[in-house]
Amino acid sequence: MSESVVVVGIGMMTAVGLNAAETSASVRAGTMRFAETELRDKRFEPFTLATVPDDGLPPVMDALDGEGLTGRERRLLRLAALPLRECLAPLAQLGPIPPLSLCLALPESETAKPIDRPLFLQRLAMQAGGAIDVQRSDATHAGRAGGVVAVGQAILTIQQEIAEFVVAGGIDSFRDLYVLGTLDAEQRVKSAVNLDGFIPGEGAAFLLLASARAAAARGLTPLARVSPAAVGFETGHLYGDDPYRGDGLAATFARLAASGALSPAAGEVYSSMNGENHWAKEWGVGYLRNRGAFLPVYRMHHPADSFGDTGAACGPLMIGLAALGIRGNYRRSPAVVYGSSDHGQRAALVVSAT
Repeated sequence: MSESVVVVGIGMMTAVGLNAAETSASVRAGTMRFAETELRDKRFEPFTLATVPDDGLPPVMDALDGEGLTGRERRLLRLAALPLRECLAPLAQLGPIPPLSLCLALPESETAKPIDRPLFLQRLAMQAGGAIDVQRSDATHAGRAGGVVAVGQAILTIQQEIAEFVVAGGIDSFRDLYVLGTLDAEQRVKSAVNLDGFIPGEGAAFLLLASARAAAARGLTPLARVSPAAVGFETGHLYGDDPYRGDGLAATFARLAASGALSPAAGEVYSSMNGENHWAKEWGVGYLRNRGAFLPVYRMHHPADSFGDTGAACGPLMIGLAALGIRGNYRRSPAVVYGSSDHGQRAALVVSAT
């Protein structure tokens, strides 16, 4: 049997909190932070976004200035710096640590200049002060599901005894006029004339994961245990031609249940639903086909209600929120966390008490 993988560090940055404690408390309290911006839609009306205050973000380090960074890449680096440091703090307090592997999820939607993922990883490692081993790190761009997949990759790396500690996380920002313009043309951005849309947000979240044995050996307190991720694909996705049936998420839940991760049944569900009606159907299908995997009275959480759609960051954010909730005894164990991406990717895992 594979050794348990535990969360020993959490870092977050969202529109409702500049760290994990602030974000968790704000989401639990139902705090929302949406505001009109200077960016304009096709009707020349201001976009309403959920963004992190500029004065809460650190600058990009001097060595990266003039390196051909796009505005979006600069924003992503600024969003990532503090939560990455926050998640590493428990290990850093024990003394110097060697650079760690990073499994990272980046935006699914591209701006005018696509992100060069290997180069971005190098820049992020520099911004993080050498805490990341670029040669043993990887970045994907699978959107909301991508953050859950990144955590799943980190878990497998630990269970295969490739590393004792791995960082996993996601960064995303819709605060980009090209991205917003594209979504607005597709009538996906919530506004006074488009009620079936979502509030674009931004954020970053990182988790320090470890084998239970490694955590105990260093005297680190596990916050929660995480299961390997189950993945799937919805052929009838938002940009596909096939009928939308919700099969992808249902099959993902079935794989998760078959692995034994959903025994006992889950009483909490953290969903990447962002306010678009499209995402409700697949949850209904997934739940009905896997009803035994959930308690008869479960609680559904979609934190996008507080900090908008955070894209690739939402999976690690929700895993962190579930871990803190279970640790704080205001969320039940186990909890299912799932993410659904625009182009069909689906992923889910289970967070439980240690």
